[in-house]
Amino acid sequence: MNNGLLNIVISTTCAAALLSCSTSTIENATTQQNAMATLAPKPLYQDPVYDGAADPSIVWDKHAKRWLMFYTNRRANVAGLNGVEWVHGTPIGIASSTNGREWHYLQDASFSGNNMPPTLWAPDVFVHNNQYHMFLTLVPGIFDNWSHPRTIAHYTSENLLDWVYQSQLNLNTNKVIDADVIVKPNGGFRLFYNDEPDGKSIYYADSEDLYHWQDQGKAALTSRGEGPVVFYWQGWYWMIVDAWRGLSVYRSADLTSWQQQTAYLLSEPGTGEQDGVIGQHPDVVVQDNKAYLFYFTHPGKTPANKGIDNASTRRSVIQVSELTFDGEWLQTNRDQPVDINW
Repeated sequence: MNNGLLNIVISTTCAAALLSCSTSTIENATTQQNAMATLAPKPLYQDPVYDGAADPSIVWDKHAKRWLMFYTNRRANVAGLNGVEWVHGTPIGIASSTNGREWHYLQDASFSGNNMPPTLWAPDVFVHNNQYHMFLTLVPGIFDNWSHPRTIAHYTSENLLDWVYQSQLNLNTNKVIDADVIVKPNGGFRLFYNDEPDGKSIYYADSEDLYHWQDQGKAALTSRGEGPVVFYWQGWYWMIVDAWRGLSVYRSADLTSWQQQTAYLLSEPGTGEQDGVIGQHPDVVVQDNKAYLFYFTHPGKTPANKGIDNASTRRSVIQVSELTFDGEWLQTNRDQPVDINW
């Protein structure tokens, strides 16, 4: 509610009572305005360059005292591209926020130290011992189909803007995407990723130092998917995976044995602006013991537009909802306003 609307509310309230405004009326209206001021908008973020923000990864920039969102910037609004060329040739965009709900495009991430390919996908930014790490999918070209290699590489940064190449990970195949890293319960690190040749199944690798990785094979999940995000909350390790019909949810006590939740998250259209389709490839931020689910949607991919491929169906936006824990499993109501004031 802006100040003009606030004044109208106060004036209308007082006129209806044929009384001058009381202090309590003004205080109530101000309280309402303050409450609305911390609600996240829908959509949360739209990229101003290509209109194709997807695959968010969110991290706190302790030096600049701001939140940064890294994302695959698909070229949704570029004309004359064939097939899936628009999903290739993609930079990694960065948006910034001081409070977690108001996001503004900052710049593209800069990479050095190796011969960077033109297609960059699905950044995962991980902080350890005051060092920033990124695990990034690399595709060696701009292609109109999906039949080409892709690898995951490791980069480090001092400022979250400029990234230096460290190595390419030796994983199960040469067609892997969507890394996500978490600290293991007894020390060391585990990286989950999608192995495309094996039916797009989730695999994982382990490391003691984030620089040397040993592939461990397929994760013990009961279904397939991509874009895994793993986090610890409410006494469990959780994995949320883009299952192409909403988000599948798993829980584990040890990051090895997993149980799948029956219900999918974001499988039904929401009523919010540009949120009327399934949610895809998420990130989760746990802040002040609350868990926030950041995901992207293709607003134009509605049943009425089935088979249509143009800028309106290619474009994507970032949305957010809050996760809740019912004592057993995770739920989210994408239509419920999200209060964020980080």
